[in-house]
Amino acid sequence: MGIAEVVQCEHNGTVNGSDALFAQFLAHIDVERGLAKSTVKAYAADIRKYLDWLNRRDLTDLNAVTGHDVEAYIAALDKAGESARSKARRLASVHEFHKFALMQGAVSEDVAARIKAPKSDGHLPDVLSVDEVTRLLDAAAMGGADDPVVLRDKALLEFMYATGCRVSEAVDSNLSDVDGDDRVVVLTGKGSKQRLVPLGAYAFSALDRYLSIGRPILESKAKGAKERRAIFLNKRGRRISRQSVWEVVSEAGERAHISKPLHPHTLRHSFATHLIQGGADVRTVQELLGHASVTTTQIYTHVSPENLIETYLTAHPRAR
Repeated sequence: MGIAEVVQCEHNGTVNGSDALFAQFLAHIDVERGLAKSTVKAYAADIRKYLDWLNRRDLTDLNAVTGHDVEAYIAALDKAGESARSKARRLASVHEFHKFALMQGAVSEDVAARIKAPKSDGHLPDVLSVDEVTRLLDAAAMGGADDPVVLRDKALLEFMYATGCRVSEAVDSNLSDVDGDDRVVVLTGKGSKQRLVPLGAYAFSALDRYLSIGRPILESKAKGAKERRAIFLNKRGRRISRQSVWEVVSEAGERAHISKPLHPHTLRHSFATHLIQGGADVRTVQELLGHASVTTTQIYTHVSPENLIETYLTAHPRAR
């Protein structure tokens, strides 16, 4: 969907004079910054909601909007029952829009700049223990040593845990992205930003076996032109979909008898948490995850009460 279509879909009455700026902003993040289409649509929805709220309060000139108005908007979201995470995301969109408006000379001041996001509700991501990850990865290999789908599933989950990639990054990965000599892979993340991530021994071994035995069989299933680029293929020889990855994770979780909530991002959360627990610094994990800000990565620095108490008793000179 192009920018014009996004604007048309999201148009629902706006602050006077802001339509053009709205369209310019979407074009800026889509074309100049190269953000993913889904991200552009999310920004569009957030800003449309904000502009509609202003319009209902007769704030027809963006230059007349104050910081108090922005705070009142966040308070209105709170009354509507939105979560802290949702409010923080919407405020981030408002921040970007006002910053862009200032850059374009549409306003004389960025009134949203000093408005802080609401405190998080303290929710931590779902994380598997090292033992649970091992069980999950072993479960993915059940069903036949040379079965192409089993080989794919094992390689896929090993790949995701070894690299901490997003599900979209696993789906979009191509054969040319893997350097077998140095055992690294180039992942393309949000905003088409690329990063180099190592492939551990287990992941490399599983991937090598899949590429040697499983992938050629899956590729031969394709009708018409063969899929020569994608690493991970479905049973019809085409690039695997995000939904299929969800199914692979879910089925492996059932076989491993894991009762925790399980989704592809669980492996990414576990990857980051296990690195931090193993002694990796936050900045390194930030680079491996492809986070734009280290603040996003710091959620993985949480410790369990048991570890906290153990560390305290070990480290504090007067603890015992």
